[in-house]
Amino acid sequence: MDDAVYEKYKLAGSITKQARDYGLKLIKPGVKLLDVANSVESKIIELGAEIAFPVNLSINEIAAHFSPRHDETRTFKKGDVVKLDVGGHVDGFIADTAVTVEIDSNQYKDMIKSSSDALDSAIDIMKAGINLSEIGSTVEKTIISYGFKPINNLTGHNLERYSLHSGLSVPNVSDMFCKTKPKVGDVIAIEPFSTDGAGHVISGEGSNIYLCSESIRTKFVRDNKSKIMYNKMKKNFKTLPFAQRWTQNLFSNSDSILRKLSFLRLLKHYPQLIDQKKGIVTQKEHTVIIKEDGCEVIT
Repeated sequence: MDDAVYEKYKLAGSITKQARDYGLKLIKPGVKLLDVANSVESKIIELGAEIAFPVNLSINEIAAHFSPRHDETRTFKKGDVVKLDVGGHVDGFIADTAVTVEIDSNQYKDMIKSSSDALDSAIDIMKAGINLSEIGSTVEKTIISYGFKPINNLTGHNLERYSLHSGLSVPNVSDMFCKTKPKVGDVIAIEPFSTDGAGHVISGEGSNIYLCSESIRTKFVRDNKSKIMYNKMKKNFKTLPFAQRWTQNLFSNSDSILRKLSFLRLLKHYPQLIDQKKGIVTQKEHTVIIKEDGCEVIT
């Protein structure tokens, strides 16, 4: 990684961290989910970065992938366990970070600590050449020591320019088949999830988060209007996820367009990821840059 790229990752990490911490202070009873999402995204831009993906506000049994619609009216409630997941980028170089807060109660403080400590334990041993199954084993042992379960089908991931998930996966459980080893300069998001439920997520309703599909299908769509709409989204959002609410400024009938393009498989609509037994889920996440003898946390 050259110095210019390194500095862009560092700046993205610093800004994303500030936006995450800013958003954490906004999450209170009676506050609208939509207001928090919009405020955090505005903060990323205000601080000099761009938004890498819609702010996720996943509550209670929803482990990941929920962002409010443009007309969302729901507010946070006392006792909600909220995962705030934030991503920013500088010139395509992405930082991804998440934290869990329980609103005005402490029923799940041990679970929140279990995912936080699991992240710290993973960071302590992460370095170039380590078998990533060791990271998964460390996360699993830490979370189990608190009496909870890691989520076995959610993983961390590496980050590349304008690519949020670039192939390399960081397991949150022991995986004897995982032989992947990161190398110096790899940028990786580590994100343990802890639950008192099944320890396995299933797909729920739509998340209001979309991605323009990189597919040969785009060449075979006969409807010229659909092609034009897809190309407009592709120009605006490129290869990064985007929110339903962001399309309101592009199209007057954006919901019907999103449905149509999803049906044609030109867009991917991410599902909410929900613990199979609807247990409460906590999460913590940092982005790190891999070094020869360790890693550097940039968020």
